Amino acid sequence: MLLSEREIELPAVPGHSGLLSHLGKTIPGRLGHGQVPLRVAITESRADAYRCEVSIHDSDGKPSGSSTSTSMFELVPRTSENADSFNVVLLVPTGVGAEIGGHAGDAAPVARLLATLCDNLITHPNVVNGSDINEIPDNGLYVEGSVLCRLLMGTVGLRRVRSNRVLVVIDAHSDRAFVDAAVNSVSAARSSYGLRCPFVVKLDPSMRMEADYASSGRAVGRVGELDALWEALDAYRGRYDAVAVSSVISVPKRYHMEYFTSEGDMVNPWGGVEAMLTHAISTFYDVPSAHSPMLESREIANLDPGIVDPRMAAEIVSVAFLQSVLKGLHRSPRIVTDNDAMRDTGVLTAADVSCLVIPDGCVGVPTLAALEQGIPVIAVCENRNLMRNDLATLPWGPDQLYIVENYWEAMGVMASMKAGIAPESTRRPLAGTRIETVTLEHRSDR
Repeated sequence: MLLSEREIELPAVPGHSGLLSHLGKTIPGRLGHGQVPLRVAITESRADAYRCEVSIHDSDGKPSGSSTSTSMFELVPRTSENADSFNVVLLVPTGVGAEIGGHAGDAAPVARLLATLCDNLITHPNVVNGSDINEIPDNGLYVEGSVLCRLLMGTVGLRRVRSNRVLVVIDAHSDRAFVDAAVNSVSAARSSYGLRCPFVVKLDPSMRMEADYASSGRAVGRVGELDALWEALDAYRGRYDAVAVSSVISVPKRYHMEYFTSEGDMVNPWGGVEAMLTHAISTFYDVPSAHSPMLESREIANLDPGIVDPRMAAEIVSVAFLQSVLKGLHRSPRIVTDNDAMRDTGVLTAADVSCLVIPDGCVGVPTLAALEQGIPVIAVCENRNLMRNDLATLPWGPDQLYIVENYWEAMGVMASMKAGIAPESTRRPLAGTRIETVTLEHRSDR
């Protein structure tokens, strides 16, 4: 069993209408037998075609102990919006070179700022994970990317928990120092904030995770030898609520120095393949999951890039990189898949999502799900990235897309939405009131 990345070009649909359905009908047909799509990014939209990058689980079937998950393209339309609370989804896609949130937890200040306006801020590990630092706000819900997609698609709900039993799975590293660092991180979490960890499981043989870049420049990769991981998750099923994985990601040795001395110009090479793995775990097992990389060797650990770009600094001061994952999963919400249970009080569903905040130009399942569900989208231009899409060309409903300059401006739009005020009414010039006349055709009395 392995995870890999495939680049696919699909024909465009007129006016981009029904694009989500178009992806769901065409992408599976481009894959081979036993290949399951897990993650999709449209990296470039043209008048005649879409360039897509698809993460794939390639095997003769799903892991034996996995849940019966729906297709990632299945949409359950919401019939209305629940206005009893104001809940925001904050997304910064992993591996796209985002100016804010593309490195090591450097979108956490944005998350904490936006959370001040929300009842719940729903976000994912890439936003707040900074090696040993995780500053997710108290009203934040830490949700793996595939679960966030399914929430917006209407196929899962989220239920808050007091805490989770976190199963920690680590590589049987050839250098015991890195195994000890991972175990000590778990022990520190148990002693400092009461993490419940039933087991630390060492995988032997280990997975093989390799980072790479797609032609778009987006960080991707390949994960092989997954059988031991799936067997471990099957063997301990029912004894954990969330899964943390710490394993080696192979990259060319020069990347370690080039990345940390690039002043942010180089896309983080590790995040893309991590997202591929966690999408697979959460898709097949319906549990929260997150990954942290293990250092390959002491030689790599001893590299000294000096003072680095502040966005990368959290990685420089860590050895195990695991603490942010443990803290996030400690209270990650339960994934609810039963249709009846999704109607229970306290379960957040697509009907409870008030808006989605994304970097401008990013088109994947979350953006397209919001489009179909009538969820307002706020796109932030200042969060530049590699994606080449013009969001304004999608068939949005009235007052559904707001393109703003920065996250300060996004806060203003969110505050207007929460207050029930048309955002444009606070700007000048204010357009004149539109008047339309309806003339009834003359009909003679009968």
